[in-house]
Amino acid sequence: MDTPLRVAVIVGSTRDGRFGPTVASWIRGHLDRRADMTADVIDLVETPLPTVFPVLGDPPQSQEAVEQLSAVSPRLAAADAFVIVTPEYNRSFPASLKNAIDWHNREWNAKPVGFVAYGGFSAGLRAVEQLRLVMAELHAVTMRDAVGLQAPWAQIGSDGTSPGGDAVAKAMLDQLAWWGQALREARTARPYGA
Repeated sequence: MDTPLRVAVIVGSTRDGRFGPTVASWIRGHLDRRADMTADVIDLVETPLPTVFPVLGDPPQSQEAVEQLSAVSPRLAAADAFVIVTPEYNRSFPASLKNAIDWHNREWNAKPVGFVAYGGFSAGLRAVEQLRLVMAELHAVTMRDAVGLQAPWAQIGSDGTSPGGDAVAKAMLDQLAWWGQALREARTARPYGA
């Protein structure tokens, strides 16, 4: 298959003053330089999702919830792979990101997920370890190598490069490309049933 992989880049933080859009722009720059991938950035500030869930298995009850989901769900369903951009809050990931994950199920099935984390001392990698558990429950395949940016506000230059992170980002995206292609071919040959 020569069609580029559709990669949904999810900006997980909705906090005022967040650095997430800068990190997402940096990883998008890496994606834009590749011929084998295209990027669709889903910023959870621009596409807020409902926080009240219907009874398990029921559709959303309000028209507002239906409209909010319609701005995100089809984009996740169309994606061949995902890159989750997340800070670390209190040794975990933001509630806004968990909410976006929990609204969806089949959209994640048999698709690869890469992580770009950022933060202080741990570079956001404690959030990634918790996300791996969540994504495994949704039958997603997480990339072994994650990008962790310690103090990214000092790492990402005004030119959009990060000398300490660029090689790691390339390695993670190479893995994502391999798994994305393999899983897309497998889902095409035989639909995944979770």
